[in-house]
Amino acid sequence: NLASQEDSFILWRFNSVLCLCGKSFKWLRNLKVHERTHTGENPYDCSHCGKSFTKLGNLKEIHTEEKPFGCTQCGKSFTKSRRLISHQRTHTGEKPFGCTQCGKSFFRSSCLKRHQKTHTGEKPFSCNQCGKSFTQSRSLISHQRTNTGEKPFSCTQCGKSFFSSSCLKKHQKTHTGEKAFSCNQCGRSYALSCNLISHQRTHTGEKPFGCTQCGKSFFRSSCLKRHQKTHTGEKPFSCTQCGKSFTQSRSLISHQRTHTGEKREKPYSCTQCGKSFFHSSHLKVHHRTHTGDKSYSCTQCGKSFFCSGSLKVHHRTHTGEKPFSCDQCGKKKPYHCSDCERTFSTSQRLKLHQRTHTGEKPYHCSDCGKSLTSSSELIIHQRTHTGERPYGCDQCGKRFTQSSNLTVHKRVHTGEKPYRCSNCGMSFTTSSYLITHQRTHTGEKPYSCDQCGKSFTQPSHLIVHQRIHTGEKPYHCSDCGKGFVRSSHLKSHQRTHTGEKPHHCSECGKSFALLDILIVHQRTHSGEKPYHCSDCGKRCTTSSNLISHKRTHTGEKPYHCSDCGTSCSTSSNLAVHQRTHTGEKPYSCDQCEKRYSHSSSLIKHQKIHSGDPQSVE
Repeated sequence: NLASQEDSFILWRFNSVLCLCGKSFKWLRNLKVHERTHTGENPYDCSHCGKSFTKLGNLKEIHTEEKPFGCTQCGKSFTKSRRLISHQRTHTGEKPFGCTQCGKSFFRSSCLKRHQKTHTGEKPFSCNQCGKSFTQSRSLISHQRTNTGEKPFSCTQCGKSFFSSSCLKKHQKTHTGEKAFSCNQCGRSYALSCNLISHQRTHTGEKPFGCTQCGKSFFRSSCLKRHQKTHTGEKPFSCTQCGKSFTQSRSLISHQRTHTGEKREKPYSCTQCGKSFFHSSHLKVHHRTHTGDKSYSCTQCGKSFFCSGSLKVHHRTHTGEKPFSCDQCGKKKPYHCSDCERTFSTSQRLKLHQRTHTGEKPYHCSDCGKSLTSSSELIIHQRTHTGERPYGCDQCGKRFTQSSNLTVHKRVHTGEKPYRCSNCGMSFTTSSYLITHQRTHTGEKPYSCDQCGKSFTQPSHLIVHQRIHTGEKPYHCSDCGKGFVRSSHLKSHQRTHTGEKPHHCSECGKSFALLDILIVHQRTHSGEKPYHCSDCGKRCTTSSNLISHKRTHTGEKPYHCSDCGTSCSTSSNLAVHQRTHTGEKPYSCDQCEKRYSHSSSLIKHQKIHSGDPQSVE
């Protein structure tokens, strides 16, 4: 009997029916249902919504609203008991279906079957238009809609349409706010279990998806797929108008707007400040600027961050990791500017930099028409119109338009100067101040005036200098109407009206209108003279004094009188000289009202009133 049973079983296996794609079935009726995935036939139509199905069972499940099987933990209901059992495993963590090849476990047997195809490489469902193959028939159906543009699943609340029902379900949770899956370590909640699983890896550090070519690992399989395209060079999404190709469909969609002129919709708005965003994830990160939530903390120094990306970048300050390297030379900044040879760690930063050469400014302010090189610069600029200063100091209450300005300001309270010059040991609050300072050692002046050829260490100094040629004075005093080439000069001038001197010397108590004047003054107490002449070794308290001193060696007199042609080594000497033509005497004695063209002449005169015997000589 046993032998006959075994023979009949073998006979039954050989009598199984086969599809042209190689898949085998026990029963003919199962083969017929399977063949509909190739033909696209959906013979069962729903009388409620008109949707068609390959199986009668799938038709019966919809529109009955009967879900008798409820989860006791979260209250979610299901039409079938087997779906409830699968759902309960998301709470218990049970994964009874294990892969014999790699040991990975799954909640459902169907998930295991799908996973096993990653080992066998089996992709039985092919697109007849582009030849792309898929492991599941539903993946093929969704893919075919990218060719036809069909989006049959629509949201009843906002009207947005989707390629698949699963995408619609994910979207609907943005309206209901449902987040059934919570992290037991930090309490964060998610609408989808897959998002929770990815999040939990930020705690465990697990990166199960590894690249076979370079060894780099990732939290999500989608990140690995995107990364692998950097090796293969695959760009499957092409623009029909200009032929440009992209690795991601969303990049193509953004690019197509450059042809249509369509403004990208920002559907996610902040209820507190009204700011809008392209993605819900961007809105979530923005919300934390209001709540102060910094849930991503560094395990080494305790510093906290709003998003995981910022924490990742911060970690590199501890590890010394520099992940962006050139394959050819090993340099850590593989993107080179062909105009000035500067290098950058990302192509995006290079693209922004190149606009300084081309002069391209694609972002325009709707209030004043000003053009800017990047969207972030436009956002910051628009705050000059709105007066918005979202970043406040918790110690003194001062507010700033940029978070970077707040970070630098806080160092005024802490006294922190993290950027140190390797040549002279001077420390600075910002890296830009250090770079500018280092040019005093190297003598580098990369910014040149195209009218007179004069060079400068900073671009801002060049901009101010160019106003000498144009005569532009964009900063005007509201009290007397006087114009200035720099905003700092206007602020200094306004204090002549208010009498404000906010900067005090801790040693002698003397007050000053400007911080840099206080710094120079403090050198009279410390005796510090950080600027030295390379010709004679003389040391000076300020860089401007050093520049003036160097002209005694070179004989340079760059300031010329327009009336008589006399040349002067400093602008202040020229101003004094010009008074011989205008007759101006701005310095007056408060005792006898006698006037002088130079402050030193006034000081000498005042000694007559004080009875100083040296003044008689």
